[in-house]
Amino acid sequence: MKHHSHTDIEHLVSTRLGVIGQRFTSGRRVIVDVLAAAQRPLSIPEILEDAQGLAQSSAYRNLTVLENAGVVVRIITTDEWARYELSEDITGHHHHMVCSECGAVEDVRLPDTMEHKLDAELAAVAKKAGFTMAHHRLDVVGVCKACR
Repeated sequence: MKHHSHTDIEHLVSTRLGVIGQRFTSGRRVIVDVLAAAQRPLSIPEILEDAQGLAQSSAYRNLTVLENAGVVVRIITTDEWARYELSEDITGHHHHMVCSECGAVEDVRLPDTMEHKLDAELAAVAKKAGFTMAHHRLDVVGVCKACR
């Protein structure tokens, strides 16, 4: 699993934004800091709760720019709120457990041996279908502890 320092993350984000002709503004910096500190994907209300003084309209605009730069990924869940997290090349490869009742999302990391087996099995399925696999994403959907 990759662990990037705060400085590495800032440099990577700044570079990615530069590629699409955008600056690493203070509003974007706040969002990246909030997402980097979170242990799971966050909804916009959760981001706003942690990002003191950031306007909702500004959060939406900046998340779109960060998404376009490939820094932030949007996860669609079962409730009305999408969740946002830093991209896997910043945080390391992982999967999600999504609650079908409340839409909560938790990160889950599998042991490397399991990841390799999963990759091999999925690559075989893809090959059989004439598809070349680049990588995989996996969501485990169920009911969280709070909703049970």
